[in-house]
Amino acid sequence: MNMELKDLLDLLHQGRLTVYPLGIMSVIVIGIAIERFWRYRGLARNTRDLTRKLVDSLVRHDLSGARTLCEASSTPMAEVFGEGLRWRNIALEDLNEVLSTARNEVVTELRRGLWFVGTIGSLSPYIGLLGTVVGIMVAFGAIADSGDAGFEVVSAGISEALIATAVGLLVAITSLALFNFLQVRVNNIAATFTRASERFVQALLFVEAGTNDPANGQEGKPSHGELTPARG
Repeated sequence: MNMELKDLLDLLHQGRLTVYPLGIMSVIVIGIAIERFWRYRGLARNTRDLTRKLVDSLVRHDLSGARTLCEASSTPMAEVFGEGLRWRNIALEDLNEVLSTARNEVVTELRRGLWFVGTIGSLSPYIGLLGTVVGIMVAFGAIADSGDAGFEVVSAGISEALIATAVGLLVAITSLALFNFLQVRVNNIAATFTRASERFVQALLFVEAGTNDPANGQEGKPSHGELTPARG
C-alpha cells in the first residue's frame, strides 16, 4: 500500500506544473462549498416558520410582536420583514419595491463565492490541457535528445500529460457539480423568500384593511394605497 501511494505521489509530481495549482484551487473550492452548505442549512425552513409566526401576529394586529419576532430571528429575511414594518403610508407597489430591493441584497450575499467555484469548474479542463501539451513537448524533447522513440524515452512526458489531463477533469467535474448544486439551493431559497414576502404583504394589507374598517372606528386613516412614506 505504501509503495502504491508513493507511486501515485510520484505520478502527481510529474505533472506538478498544473497538478499543484489545481490542487490548491480544489481545496479552496471545497472550502467555499462547505461554508455555503453550512450557510444554507435550514434557511428555507426557518424562513417559513418566521413567516407563519409573523403573519399570525399581523392578523392579530400585534405590530409590536411582529417587530419582536424580526429582531429575535437570525434568518436573513427577518431584516427584510423589519424593513417593511418600518414603512408607513406607502403605496403597495412602492412597498413591494422596497421588499424586493432588500430581498435581492440578501440573495446576493447568499451567492457570495459561487462565482469562484464556477470559474474553477470552467477553467480546470484548460489548465489540464496546458499540462497535457507540456507533457507532450517533454516527450518530443526527449526523443530529440536521445534520437530514440522507445517507451522508456517518452514515458515521463506521456505520464505528465495524462496526469495533468486526469487531474484537470477531476477538478472540473467536482467544481461544476458543486456549483450547480449550490446554484439550485440558492434559487430554491430565493423562491422561498419571494413567497414569504408575498404572504407578508398580504398580511400587511389585511392590517391596513382592518384599520380602515368603519366598524372599527378607524375610517379615514391612510393605507398602503397612499404614497406618503415616512420612517418610524
